[in-house]
Parts: sequence; structure tokens; C-alpha cells
Amino acid sequence: MGEQSFLDRMLSHLRSTSKYYTGYPKDIGPSQVIHFTSERQFVQLLHEGHPVVVAFTIRCPYTKHLDRVLEEAAAEFHPHVKFMRAANQGKVVDPNIKKYSVKVLPFNYDLSAYGFREFFKRHGMHVSETN
Repeated sequence: MGEQSFLDRMLSHLRSTSKYYTGYPKDIGPSQVIHFTSERQFVQLLHEGHPVVVAFTIRCPYTKHLDRVLEEAAAEFHPHVKFMRAANQGKVVDPNIKKYSVKVLPFNYDLSAYGFREFFKRHGMHVSETN
């Protein structure tokens, strides 16, 4: 093969060093989002000692973006933060939201892995870098 042009080398370097570059597909590997259906499993994960991010949403076409964001953030923070999706089937209010101490990510927040990092910083959750 021939030598890469300067532009190709520059783009390759940008993709490899820019963590939050949004225009290029990321290889995040197998899903790290945990799907749970029972309160027992939820409590067991809470007692492991890791911070836990739980998506209490109804699965529908409008949540596809959130699904991608959860997958990306779960891959980035994998050993230090657990990401979970609650299997609530049409329930608007899940009883677990009221029972446990829950910090809510506002809708106007940046829904990306970077947004999760900033949310963790704002609430004093120190998460180690994995990369």
C-alpha cells in the first residue's frame, strides 16, 4: 500500500485522540448496560459500592438516542459506574424512584458521555479515568 496523505494521517490522529468526537462511529464493544427486572437485583447492584446510573424510561422509538448515549457512557465508565435500564412496561412512576435516594439528570442536560462526566463532577462523584 502507498503512503497515507497528510490529511489522512491528521484525521486518523484526530479520531484516535479526540474522546468526544461525534461524527465517527465508536467501537464500544459488547453492551455494558445491565437490564434488570427485579428489585432484588437492583438492591444487590446498589450494595456493590459503585455509583449506579439507572434509566427509568419506557422503550420506544423516541428513546433510541438515549439508548446510544447509555451504551457509550457505560463503555466509558465501565468498571467504576454501573449503568442500568429499568424494565418498566408503561409505568410512568416506578416505585423504586421514590424508595431510594435518586439524583435526577435534568432534561436540559447534555445527553452524552461527556454530560454524564460533568454531572458526576457536579454531584461530587469522583470517577477514575479508564482510558
